[in-house]
Amino acid sequence: MSNMSEIKNTQVGFVLGLTGGIATGKSTAAAIFQQYGFPVIDADQVARAVVEPDTPGLQALVQAFGKEILQQDGRLDRAKLGQLIFGSVTAREQLNQVLDPFIRGKITEEIIEKKVKYPLIVVDIPLLFEGQYDTQMDAVAVVYIPESQQIERLMVRNQLSKKDAEQRVKSQLSIEEKKRRADIVFDNRQTKEDLSAEIKKWLLLNRFL
Repeated sequence: MSNMSEIKNTQVGFVLGLTGGIATGKSTAAAIFQQYGFPVIDADQVARAVVEPDTPGLQALVQAFGKEILQQDGRLDRAKLGQLIFGSVTAREQLNQVLDPFIRGKITEEIIEKKVKYPLIVVDIPLLFEGQYDTQMDAVAVVYIPESQQIERLMVRNQLSKKDAEQRVKSQLSIEEKKRRADIVFDNRQTKEDLSAEIKKWLLLNRFL
């Protein structure tokens, strides 16, 4: 049973943080909100945009990791950067520290821009709680399936062994903890149609439709 509690829809530009675990269906949920005409700010897309050529974000990365992370055309060589941070907790933390201000700033900028135009803005952030983005949201929704189902779906989707799938799932904050901390829970244990119906019900309950 999902937590479909009513929220206070008293303002233009209600900011809904959307998160979940790997293979729980967060991207599917984001697409459903878009189908209803609500803008979705995708944190993964923002993270890619802030390291485009000639951006301050890419310049900061070069300062931190050196020019060897660049391709000949000046674009970020993600494979080389990945090699540098692979297996190094320190390097990964450094990467996050360098990019976080740029990503957070861009997300905040997009929220401010869209708040005056739309009754509801969805911010799709995989590591929402881990990055303390929940403080910027009016409410947080989690797309939920139990961990066992996460592992099963991930094995099928990414052609992984059970051990590899378990390791990926365990590397994140648990879905049960995210569920506990969320204001809204969209249960995705059934079909995409069921998830869509849940989201529509929530939108109607809170008078966004």
